[in-house]
Amino acid sequence: MRRSVRNRCALCLMSLLLPIAAAAEPVHIPGPQGHFEAEMIAVEGADHAVVIIPGSGPTDRDGNSASMGMMSDSYKMLAEDLSRLGVASLRIDKRGFFGSASALSDPNDVTIKAYAEDARRWVEKASDLAPCVWLAGHSEGGLVALVAAVEPPEALCGLVLMAAPGRPIGQLMIEQFEATPGAAPILPQLRSVVADLEAGRYQDPEQLSPILRPLFSTGLQRYMIDLFSHDPAAIAAKWQGPALIVQGDADVQVRMVDADLLQTALPQAQRLVLSGATHMLKADVAGQPAATYTDRTLPLHEDLVPGIVRFLEEFSKP
Repeated sequence: MRRSVRNRCALCLMSLLLPIAAAAEPVHIPGPQGHFEAEMIAVEGADHAVVIIPGSGPTDRDGNSASMGMMSDSYKMLAEDLSRLGVASLRIDKRGFFGSASALSDPNDVTIKAYAEDARRWVEKASDLAPCVWLAGHSEGGLVALVAAVEPPEALCGLVLMAAPGRPIGQLMIEQFEATPGAAPILPQLRSVVADLEAGRYQDPEQLSPILRPLFSTGLQRYMIDLFSHDPAAIAAKWQGPALIVQGDADVQVRMVDADLLQTALPQAQRLVLSGATHMLKADVAGQPAATYTDRTLPLHEDLVPGIVRFLEEFSKP
């Protein structure tokens, strides 16, 4: 009985010492046509807030893309786990998608520069949550964070680059197809399309293989011409502030060589290697390569959130 009472008292004391996280709620800022939307988790007394920028395509604020069969909840878990350790967050929907659909009539009529400007504005919004704001970009979102940091908002403390590319995206796309079983017959055409887009030229989607056609619609080619023009490592070299490079060594989409290139461009950066983690920042499931993409019950890699929080705590605004 006495031990039970002592345990209950200890739990009560711990609950008083832990930060108080508010429930997640949508917040808005004005967009070009309608509003942009993000999900906010406020933490009382937080020193740090992160703005979580999604990866490519129709990926929502939680890290899911139903149209691509991706249901990971990675960003939702990240925000919730960070809040339990005292870090506030905004996880955003990109312009033209989901909660930010009204901001733009055509979600493909975008540029990385426009995404970066949106990210800067979300940093300003997040400064209401904490004095030190971090851009946490995943995959293509890491490129957006790097471009946003070229003209950093006052509240921006630094970058958290999670499975972020260190090479131009067109090169990564070719590499991913080269590693795909059965893709050999379409590789010459893929290389041709990527080369044309890198040179600013379109190809007629109707002349492409049925496998490639949906990936290279005219609208998507317009976006890719801009996307493929960016060299993440060259852009990263312009950032002199704090940065954390997070990379899973079981990631088959963005490789350790990308983290190496970013590290060379950002010599001041720290690195967090997630042993056995996939692109979704979760531990790989042996024999089930798609599990971390489709099973939202799988937790984040055990080293991810503690590693990010340790890094953030090294920096604070006066």
